[in-house]
Amino acid sequence: MTRNLGIVVDAPRKTCADILCPFHGNLSVRGKLLTGTVISSKARKMAVVSREYPHLVSKYQRYERSRSRVHAYLPECIEVAEGDLATIAECRPLSKTVSFVVIAGKRKNVS
Repeated sequence: MTRNLGIVVDAPRKTCADILCPFHGNLSVRGKLLTGTVISSKARKMAVVSREYPHLVSKYQRYERSRSRVHAYLPECIEVAEGDLATIAECRPLSKTVSFVVIAGKRKNVS
């Protein structure tokens, strides 16, 4: 049985016994909802998500592309690999650098 997060996202098909899973455990999500590309999932139960956004250079009145990397907790029931699109939601701080949790993953179309 999965919990309702209050966010329109598909629940994972797998189940897990992870206490820090927002669907099967008791971790609540609040605040920001971000989407980005998974650039690393080598660490155990963690993914690094990179997101691009425009940044205004006020001197020239033009935008440049900026990137930021966000560390996110990866529950056992959600499968994402490097290069996939991931939706992450803000939660309470889980460690020094992890304050987000992956709630959905989508395979990128490779043509």
